Amino acid sequence: MKRKIILILVLFIAFLMKPALSQEKIDIKLTLEDCIAKALKNNLNVAIEVFNPELAGINLTLAKEIFTPRFEMNYGNQRQESPSYWWIQGADTVISRYADYGISFRQQIPTGGSFSFSLSNYKSDTNQGFQLINPRYGSTLRFDFTQPLLKNFGFKVSRKQIILAQNNLEVSDSQLQAVLLDTIYFVEEAYWNLVYAIENYKVKQQSLELARDFLAKNKKEVEFGQLAPIEILNAEAVVASREADMIQAESFITRSEEVLKTLINLSAEGDARLKKIVPLDKPTFREVKVSLEEAMKQAMELRPDLQILEKNIEAKELNLSVARNQMLPGLDLQFSYWSPGISGDRLLYQDDNPFYGIVVGKEKGSAWDSFRDAVKFLYKNWNVAVTLSIPLSNFLTRAEYAYAQVNLSQSQARLKSLEQQVELEVSDAVRSIEANAKRVEAYRVAREFAEKSLEAEEKKLKAGLSINYFVLEFQEKLANARSMELKALVDYNLSLVRLEKVTGAALKNIK
Repeated sequence: MKRKIILILVLFIAFLMKPALSQEKIDIKLTLEDCIAKALKNNLNVAIEVFNPELAGINLTLAKEIFTPRFEMNYGNQRQESPSYWWIQGADTVISRYADYGISFRQQIPTGGSFSFSLSNYKSDTNQGFQLINPRYGSTLRFDFTQPLLKNFGFKVSRKQIILAQNNLEVSDSQLQAVLLDTIYFVEEAYWNLVYAIENYKVKQQSLELARDFLAKNKKEVEFGQLAPIEILNAEAVVASREADMIQAESFITRSEEVLKTLINLSAEGDARLKKIVPLDKPTFREVKVSLEEAMKQAMELRPDLQILEKNIEAKELNLSVARNQMLPGLDLQFSYWSPGISGDRLLYQDDNPFYGIVVGKEKGSAWDSFRDAVKFLYKNWNVAVTLSIPLSNFLTRAEYAYAQVNLSQSQARLKSLEQQVELEVSDAVRSIEANAKRVEAYRVAREFAEKSLEAEEKKLKAGLSINYFVLEFQEKLANARSMELKALVDYNLSLVRLEKVTGAALKNIK
């Protein structure tokens, strides 16, 4: 009976604990490269920025449509009916029909001009008297060409919107690269901060274990009368202080992990709260010799923010050139050439006198006849004209030109300022690598001395030549030395990452 009760209790407890167990965090082991890959795939800032080059590409396509040939077709048909108001009209009610149709082809050209080909046709039919040709068919083949010679002339003016759209596309690509560069840096920074937080927690944990062991040792010695009871209070105070350090270190782990989870958007792969990131990479020291000149050269070539400003300057140089062109007088050349053709039913009147109004026969004609005459260029017509336009006041265009000049000068000054900032960032990054390398070595030596000092003090305590206070003090110094060595090592790795960011070299790994 007792066994059944115990079994039921065990099953009931297991049932109650099952939901809690299901909420245990799952360890996700990730290398630094894994985190970067997840960030580039899942990071929301990256996802938002990816759309901009696509949108800029669409705008470029729209801008190019200005040079897309345009084909047009037209058709019209009308009927007019009115009472006769003159005897010569030859009918009580005058009915006229007119239909026209045609096609045209228009094309803008890069020099700023345009040309067009058109073929227009019509048919006219009426019941009025005294007509020579009825119905009448007409066709006209026409070529028109216009070309600005001063204002609005040139490839830059005509292709301004295309050039700006192409420039915006390249700027969008550089902006995306800038976001990728920042994202990679932030992920690497968060990753190494998490590594430091975890390793620092282990150091604090080791320090706490030493303090607890020392407390247990003191309790035994007090129990045997070898130490005064006050020593237990001192050891317990140290244990409590190191437990507080543990709590703070654990909180730092949680915070660092949340930052990394947000950057790689771990929630996109499930509930991030149920996942615990376990970094697989450890900070290492690899001495790197950096040439300041090479780093500067690389930054000037790869930095996306510099590329963006350079593209902006190109756009503003174009705006200045167009504004200068708009200050010129207008001088436009127009040329037209057209060939008409007319056909229809030729009415034959008695004695060849239409005033008799007696039709004795017809000579048939057709729309094809008028079209054939037009394409044969039987009737040659042309027109050439040059139009000069000189505005009495071009105040507005001068204002645009002045604005373009100032805007360009501002962007050039901004580029120089950014170049100086880049030089400062690169030099700071190089110096940081050198300084952190020395820190790693210095803190390694300090940690080794702290270990030896603690070992020596513990031996002195066993020999009765020291007191507990000094041993606890040396334990604290060792814990601090280990934390500082770890921090220097992480800072050294972050300084390498920082150099890749300020030079743009991190982008090479994702291209």
